[in-house]
Amino acid sequence: MEIYRTVEAFYDDNVEYEWQRLERHRIEYEITRRYLDIYIPEESRILDVGGGPGRYSIYLASQGHNVTLLDLSSKNVLLAKTKAEEQGIQLESFIHCNALELDHHIKGQFDAVLCMGPFYHLTDEVQRHIVIEKCVNVLKPGGILFVSFISAFAPIIDMIRGNPHMILDTKDRLLDYLKDGTNIVSEENPGFTDAWFENPANIEDIMKKYPLKKLVITAIEGMLSSNERTINSLPEDCFNAFIELSMKLSTNPMTWGSCEHMLYIGRRIKS
Repeated sequence: MEIYRTVEAFYDDNVEYEWQRLERHRIEYEITRRYLDIYIPEESRILDVGGGPGRYSIYLASQGHNVTLLDLSSKNVLLAKTKAEEQGIQLESFIHCNALELDHHIKGQFDAVLCMGPFYHLTDEVQRHIVIEKCVNVLKPGGILFVSFISAFAPIIDMIRGNPHMILDTKDRLLDYLKDGTNIVSEENPGFTDAWFENPANIEDIMKKYPLKKLVITAIEGMLSSNERTINSLPEDCFNAFIELSMKLSTNPMTWGSCEHMLYIGRRIKS
């Protein structure tokens, strides 16, 4: 479990990281939020697995849903409580635990489960399988599962956008992520914590293993990713027009190489 201590320590040491990250990455937040609104029925009971400091949990609770947040980082859970209190929002519960052990802490079944964080860091395929099984098991028949992935193209996009001068040093490693998405932090590979980057072409086959009916597989930022800062600074009507354009385009697999995050949405098959 050393990798999980590494990941937990990263988020504990960067406690405002995820909250601020989704302020910087408005496109990712806005498109994900809209998909949640589309597919989650009113007044649902929702489990947010790996929900970090509660951006999505607090939003969903503000819309009348009954939300439980679960996260690996104790400081993220505390920040989520603080942010909810500041906004006068009440969640059903806040749980500090590893996603691999969620069934030890969860009672009952849910109308929707968000797994929009664990797959960023579960580098072991067996453990990714265990987490999805546990998420499916706490879904009601007909319930909706959301699973987010960091794309294996994301490190390439990030390098082009922020550090193109690094191409000579990073080209081979960046291409390797398309074969093996494992990213382990070391002296030679500093930066983001231990992570898993998934090739978007694999997502449908991965999720076919579970009793789920695919509803959507989409790129989140899609073709907007490379011009994120410009689009974020546009007037609200222009920004929203780009969001609507991206949602129309980003279910097309031809766009998936241009994005940093992917989203799978499926419905648990009724027994």
